[in-house]
Amino acid sequence: MRNILRLLTLLFATSVIAQDQLYKVSLLRAKPGELLNLIDQINEDIVKYESYLENKPYLLRHSQGDHWDLMLIHPIDQLSTYFSEDQTERRTHSKTIEKPYGDSFYHIVSFQEEAIVKGPPINAFIESFEKYKLFHIEIFTALAGKQDELLDQRLAENQFYAGIEHRPNFIFIRVLGPSWDNFTIGFYEDMHDFAGPEVSFEKEDEAAKEAGFDGVNYIGSYLRSLLAEHHDTLAWKID
Repeated sequence: MRNILRLLTLLFATSVIAQDQLYKVSLLRAKPGELLNLIDQINEDIVKYESYLENKPYLLRHSQGDHWDLMLIHPIDQLSTYFSEDQTERRTHSKTIEKPYGDSFYHIVSFQEEAIVKGPPINAFIESFEKYKLFHIEIFTALAGKQDELLDQRLAENQFYAGIEHRPNFIFIRVLGPSWDNFTIGFYEDMHDFAGPEVSFEKEDEAAKEAGFDGVNYIGSYLRSLLAEHHDTLAWKID
């Protein structure tokens, strides 16, 4: 049974790292005192998403660890479709999430960063964001010449997670927009789920070596050797 569970976890880990689906990501920081107002405005837009988007956006509020307040993320079509005249006009006319320059929306926003990324299959994304409430988000900027090695490290870490029967992270790779290179999202039911079950050092070390690391104690230090910058936060889904 353990071997079957491990195989299923590995297969799932492989399925969620296929980088074929595009996503739009917005990071927002509210003007001091305006966070709840900003959340309300975005939630009003999300309720009406079918009038301007094919797929539902999800809004995450960070609880600690980074300089932004909110992450808005949703699957999009191919770039040629998403940026077509018809689709752009539809989103602009709706005056929803993509606000025009100078809109009153920006009176309560003190920071905004947008990105187009490639990430996991849309079905896995929707299923996980509908099911889970707590998310561990890590945003990475690689050292010069280390982009590919950084991605390999993230893939190997998912293989390590499979070896200890832990849900893998979603991996998102920059297509255009921000200064960072990729980010990962791990998904959990609550803080108890985030803490995870107790796993022996021997099992973790064996899984790390099978994933290509020198050992479990070297996973973090190897990752840091590839990075120019790293942001780490926990975030809760806002329904």
